Formats: sequence, structure tokens, C-alpha cells
Amino acid sequence: MPIDKVRVDLGWGPAKLSGEWRPDQAERDAAWELYVELVTRITVAPLAPGHGILREALSSLYQLFGVTREILRKYGPSVAKPPRKGEYRFGHLAIWMLNAALRPVLAHWHPALQEWEASRPEGTAVVVHEAAWERSQELRDELEKLRRVLLQYAEIFATVCEAPALIDATHAILEQYAAEQS
Repeated sequence: MPIDKVRVDLGWGPAKLSGEWRPDQAERDAAWELYVELVTRITVAPLAPGHGILREALSSLYQLFGVTREILRKYGPSVAKPPRKGEYRFGHLAIWMLNAALRPVLAHWHPALQEWEASRPEGTAVVVHEAAWERSQELRDELEKLRRVLLQYAEIFATVCEAPALIDATHAILEQYAAEQS
């Protein structure tokens, strides 16, 4: 029997949501689709120091806007019906994830990184130039904070659609890879 309701405690500060979600089948299906997108991107995997390219991480996060819009269009208004006070629907959670969690980080860091990228001398590798940026660790720290918030969303979506522990499997694979690279 599908899960009847889940507790929602997401985000932080003014971006905090707290209440219940009583999903219907369309919301469970939409949650599965967004869950798959979250667990197959850098969104819930730690960006290890010295690994990855910051631009690629930001671009992957940005792509979640288009993916989420497609999921919302696919399932239509039924996944965003007005909830009762203290309750949420898939549509509200998905939009909140985009506008309260992702948008502020991307709006700040896309232009900052773009400005640094524009100063890359010809012949300098992207990864070398990025590593020389005095704000690269600051961005990595912000990405880690965002990762923790998006992990909360992924866990709620997984609970609702009764998904297997794909996040844990992903972390195990990444830890194994990191150990092999050391």
C-alpha cells in the first residue's frame, strides 16, 4: 500500500517548510521522476576537494529548472492543487526547491564564476584556472550547503515514491572511487 503521508521539514531560515504531504499517485510518479534527476546529478553527491569543475556543477544544477518544469507540465495542475494549511503538494515542493534553494545560489554564483572564467589566459586549462580562483572554496562550501538541502528533498521524494536507497548506493560508489584515486 502506498505511503499515505510524509512529514515535510525542508530548508533553512526563511526558506524553511514544515508540514505534511499527502501524495496521490500522480505526485508519487512525479516525485520518482524528480528523485531520479536529483540522484543522478552532482546535487546530492559531495564535490570532493580538487575534483570536478565548478562550472559543470552549476550547469547541472541549472538544468534542474528545465527538468522540473517538464515534470510539472507532464503531470499538470493536479500535482499543485491548493493544499490545506500546513500541507504541501508536489508542485509546491518542486517550485520551492527551485526558487528558495537553487535560484539564490545560482543567481549569485553564475555571474561570479563567469567573470573569473572570462579572465582565463589562453592555453590555461579550465581546471587549473578554476583552482586558482580565490573564491573557489567559498563556492564549493555553498555547493555543499545546497547539496544538504537538496538531499532533504531527494529523501522526501524517495519516501513518497518508495524508491530504493539510490542515494546510499551513489555515495558508496563515489567513496570507492575516491579511495581508488588516493
